[in-house]
Amino acid sequence: MLDQRAQTLLKFLVERHIADGQPVGSRVLSKFSGLELSPATIRNVMADLEEMGFIASPHTSAGRVPTPRGYRFFVDTLLTARSLDGDAPLQQQVEDRIRPDQPQRVISAAAQVLSNLSQFAGVVMSPRRVSAFRHVEFLRLSETRILLIIVSPDGDVQNRILFSEHPYTQSQLIEAANFLNHHFAGLSFEEIRNRLRSELQELRHEMSTLMEAAVEAGSEAMSEDDNVVISGERNLLENEDLSANMDKLRQLFAMFDKKTGLLQLLDISGRAQGVQIFIGGESQLVPMDDMTVITAPYRVDGQIVGTLGVIGPTRMAYERVIPIVDITAKLLSNALSQH
Repeated sequence: MLDQRAQTLLKFLVERHIADGQPVGSRVLSKFSGLELSPATIRNVMADLEEMGFIASPHTSAGRVPTPRGYRFFVDTLLTARSLDGDAPLQQQVEDRIRPDQPQRVISAAAQVLSNLSQFAGVVMSPRRVSAFRHVEFLRLSETRILLIIVSPDGDVQNRILFSEHPYTQSQLIEAANFLNHHFAGLSFEEIRNRLRSELQELRHEMSTLMEAAVEAGSEAMSEDDNVVISGERNLLENEDLSANMDKLRQLFAMFDKKTGLLQLLDISGRAQGVQIFIGGESQLVPMDDMTVITAPYRVDGQIVGTLGVIGPTRMAYERVIPIVDITAKLLSNALSQH
C-alpha cells in the first residue's frame, strides 16, 4: 500500500508526534528521518500520505499529525512491540503488585497496575463466577420480610430481602436453611432450581415457596458480577490531548458510570486471542476519535474468564503500553489460577 520511503516517513512522524505532541514538519523529517531526501520530495510524500488519510494538517501549523488511520497502520505494520521476555524490570514491577490473594483484591490491584504504569485509565472486567453457595441463612426481619444471607465458596457475602405472605417463624427459617445447606451446598443455583422441582414435592407448601424464592434471589445475587473495576480516571482529565474536548470526556465518564458500553467492548475483546487495539472510533463504543483502548483477555486454569485493558489517548507510547497490558493479563491469570 505504501512504499518503503513513505512507510519510513510515516513511522518517524508518528514516533516524533507521540514523543513531543507537536505537528511534524517536512524540515524536521528531512533533518532527522535518516532519509537522504530534499524537503521538496518529503513534502510530496507528505501530501500523498495526507491524501490517503494517514496524516492531517492542523489549522494552526504547517506540520502534520497522525490520523486514527495513520495510527492503525503504524500499530499493525510499523510498530515493533518490546519483547516481554527482555523486559525484566517491567515484569518485576507487575509481579510485585499482583500476587495470589482474594480474587477481588487481585483484580483491583491489576487495574491499579495498568493505570500506574501507563499513566492512563486501567480497566478490568471481573470474571464471571459460577453462582454457587457454600452456606445460606435466613433471618426473620418481620412477619413479611426475611433476610437471605448467601456465602459464596470464596467467602463473599451477598444479602437479599425476601417478601413473603406467610409469617415464618425463626425455627422454620432455620429448618429451611439447614435443608438447603445439607442438600445443595457447593451447587449453582441453576442446578438447585432443577433438582428442587422434584425434591420440594416432599416438603410442605409454605416451605417449598420459601425455597423457590431463595433460589431465585440467590441466583440473581450471585450473577450480578459482570463488574468493571476502573482505576486512574483522573489521569484522563489531566491528559492534554483528551482534556481539550470536555464534552467528549464527559461522554466517556458517563460510559464509566453506566459501564454498559465498556462491558460490551471488554466482552468483545475477551473472545479474541492476545492483545487487541481499538483506535479512534473503531470500537464504536468509545466516544472519542482521539482515544485508544488496548485490551487482553485473562484466564483461570486455562479458560478465558475476563478482560483487562488501558484507555488513553491515541497519542500514546504503544511499544510500552502493549507489553504492560500483555504482561498484566498473564500475571493476573497466574495469580487467580493459584487462588
